[in-house]
Order: sequence, then C-alpha cells, then structure tokens
Amino acid sequence: MQSSASLTISDLWIERGERDLCKGLSLSIQSGEVVRILGENGAGKSSLLKVIAGILSPLEGQILYSGEDVTLDRSLLQHDAIYLGHSAGVKSLLTVAENLHWYCPDAPSSVLYSVLTQLDLVDQVDVLVKALSVGQARRVALARLWLSKKTLWLLDEPFVSLDARGVALLEGRIQQHVLSGGLVVLSTHQELLSIASRDVALL
Repeated sequence: MQSSASLTISDLWIERGERDLCKGLSLSIQSGEVVRILGENGAGKSSLLKVIAGILSPLEGQILYSGEDVTLDRSLLQHDAIYLGHSAGVKSLLTVAENLHWYCPDAPSSVLYSVLTQLDLVDQVDVLVKALSVGQARRVALARLWLSKKTLWLLDEPFVSLDARGVALLEGRIQQHVLSGGLVVLSTHQELLSIASRDVALL
C-alpha cells in the first residue's frame, strides 16, 4: 500500500445512451478518506465507479491517481486499485477455502484462516459456495478486502445481502483500511454508522 495516495477527478462527463449521468464532476480524495456516492437508482453511481476503475471510458475529463493521468494509461491505477461490483465474483463450484486460494494463491494458510475467522466462515471452509446462503457468499466475495494490499478501494453497493453482523464487519474493515492510509470510494444506501465519510450526490 502506498504511504500517501490521492485521487483527483476533473470535469468528468459520463453519458449512457443519450443521457448525461454526470457532467463537469470534479472531486479530490486523499489517503485516509471515505467518499460515499449518493443518488437514485440509475443516477450513474455504478458507472462512475467503473469509469474510475477503467472499465468504462468517460466522454471527457481527467482522472489523476497520485499525480499520474490514469485516463491515458489505466495500468497505472489497476495495480493499486480493487473494484468490487454488484455480483459476488466468486466461483460457485469451489469451496470457500478454494475461492480464497484462487484469489490469493500466495497467502499463507494462517492468513487465510485468520480472514475466515474474522468473517465467521470457518465452519464453512470446505463447503461449496453454491451451498451457502446469499449473505455467506457475499462474505466470501468481500474476503478480498481482507486479503488485499491495494490502496484504492472502489466498492459498488458492498453492503448488499449482509446482515447486521456482516455490515459491522465490513465497516470495521473499511475503517481499518483508511486508518492505515487507504482511500475508499463506495456507493451505498447504507448509513455508515462507524465510518466518517464525505458524501457526493449524483443528481
């Protein structure tokens, strides 16, 4: 993780179909910050996160990550950012342990066990993901945030399908990440009870 990082968005214009989702959006985020993107369904929250992640391209605007123009070279950002979308992004025919090994093959077993313990998944370690509840499968997907060493987290509705315990676990992990110098941009309708966040509304 970078000791100090920043994300600067300048005059961003995103269009879907013939409708402007945002135009002239400017935003600056520093290490240790959480920014929550707000807006009604269809307002462009997911599109904005995908543009930052390099999955979609804007019509106009510039995105700088730690001073580097990532709108010109997405690889500058991708090695230091993790994007989690709506879908779980896990392999249903693998077990919980196999999914974590697949995502992070070099992680020691002790680290994987610690993550499973923190996420209350130890009893499901050898269970196929397809046999888990929706909430448990979501925790398997979110385990990437416990294993990730990347600085910038782009999270699209990360609290979906989580119960109160899962919400508290994820809030705690986000808090830990920003306290160690990370940056988080997320979209959610969830009120963040334990995280100091700055809200940006897409109208």
